[in-house]
Amino acid sequence: MSQAVIFDMDGVICHTNPFHSLAFKEFFAKRDLHPTEEEFASHMYGKSNSYIMSHFFGRKIEGQELLDLEDEKESLFREIYQHHVDPITGFLEFFHGLKENGFKTGVATSAPQANLDLIAGKLDLFPHFGSALASENVTKHKPDPEVYLKSAANLQVDPENCLVFEDSFSGITAGLNAGMKVVAVLSSHTKAELPESHFYINDYREITQDKVKSLLAI
Repeated sequence: MSQAVIFDMDGVICHTNPFHSLAFKEFFAKRDLHPTEEEFASHMYGKSNSYIMSHFFGRKIEGQELLDLEDEKESLFREIYQHHVDPITGFLEFFHGLKENGFKTGVATSAPQANLDLIAGKLDLFPHFGSALASENVTKHKPDPEVYLKSAANLQVDPENCLVFEDSFSGITAGLNAGMKVVAVLSSHTKAELPESHFYINDYREITQDKVKSLLAI
């Protein structure tokens, strides 16, 4: 029976949120907007760019305007983050151990493909992914389960045999809505701020391959 482990990217593979904050601060400052860190925590982490920009601009941002603004902000992020790509503690050892234990692996991010290319490229993850999906690959964003259901289909694994690693409310909800087991990575939020998950970690030193097997057996 095939089993798979699917990772979100931001806050799960790398702790990118502080760098997204820097990019958004620069992006909004150009428009004389100055969100606080508390506002970012509530309205940025784990949210789509459409939601973030619509919230802070106070009007619906969509269509070509959204594409143009998103490209500007994400380009700022990549410019800032390209020199700081660093996986969450223990991730690489844990990730490579999955293949040794017979698990298929994938990534399912709400970030644009260029961000995935930067991070997964720097960490040499693409050769090990059986599925790699970014925002361009779906029509409905998290908490909709589309990206996880597509990942399961790509990996040829039933959703109930997939374990998701997520760090945000919308991402965890997407994994649960897909009928998958979910490990919450507490990089951006506390346990109390997230939906009830099957397991919680601060970093990858706190989970073993045997734990993955036991979670998938639930």
